[in-house]
Amino acid sequence: MIFETHAHYEDEKFDPDRVELLSSMEKNRIGRIINVGSSMSTSIKSVELAHQYDFIYAAVGLHPDAVMEYGEENVNQLRELCKDPKVVAIGEIGPDYHYEKDEEVRKLQIKAFQGQLELAKEVNLPVIVHSREAAKDTMDILSVAAKQGIRGVVHCYSYSKEQALQYADMGYYIGVGGVLTFKNGKKLRETVLNLPLDRILLETDCPYMSPEPFRGQRNDSTRIPYVVQTIAEMKGLSTEEVEDVTWKNAMSLFGRVQR
Repeated sequence: MIFETHAHYEDEKFDPDRVELLSSMEKNRIGRIINVGSSMSTSIKSVELAHQYDFIYAAVGLHPDAVMEYGEENVNQLRELCKDPKVVAIGEIGPDYHYEKDEEVRKLQIKAFQGQLELAKEVNLPVIVHSREAAKDTMDILSVAAKQGIRGVVHCYSYSKEQALQYADMGYYIGVGGVLTFKNGKKLRETVLNLPLDRILLETDCPYMSPEPFRGQRNDSTRIPYVVQTIAEMKGLSTEEVEDVTWKNAMSLFGRVQR
């Protein structure tokens, strides 16, 4: 079975067929899914979705795009959501400088990131980290977090293999999805080649980042086998070995998930 560690099934793109699609997961060998919040509303929806399906769990947090929602009241609400046994992580959180050029907003992203890391430490949950064009700030902050015992995954990894190995040495996992199959995914392929399999988690970020040959289409968890096959071919392993190790990795990180 496959453990999908990063999906967004609350997204409106799934409104036409959400029930049908999620009901097909077992026969497609998707055994566990973490639905990841990116705002207060999607965090709440993720928890609601997790209670509708035994195999779905939730992560709650404020993505950098939702940084204006960061404040004491919402942090308290996130803290309350974390009491739910189906909430297994804080995320997705982190800095994203790709579109955001305003230094004051970037500073707020860092404040929200650090604040939510503190929350993760307080409630003893791992983090799901979103980081784009913010390599140094992310590394600096997670280096400190690792020393405080905060565990997590750098989702949709896009930086160098050297930094990935640093994260692995600190105890973090690397999230690998459809980009691995892209013709322009050379950097991620180099990372996966050099990274031990026991530091890799499988993910889609659906409805985004669909693998080849579906690039540009709506993504979903049933397409993870294309990523599994690519990893297996690159590392000279069977697909069963890739599925087994990444399942164990996810179970180790997300301790609240039922076995």
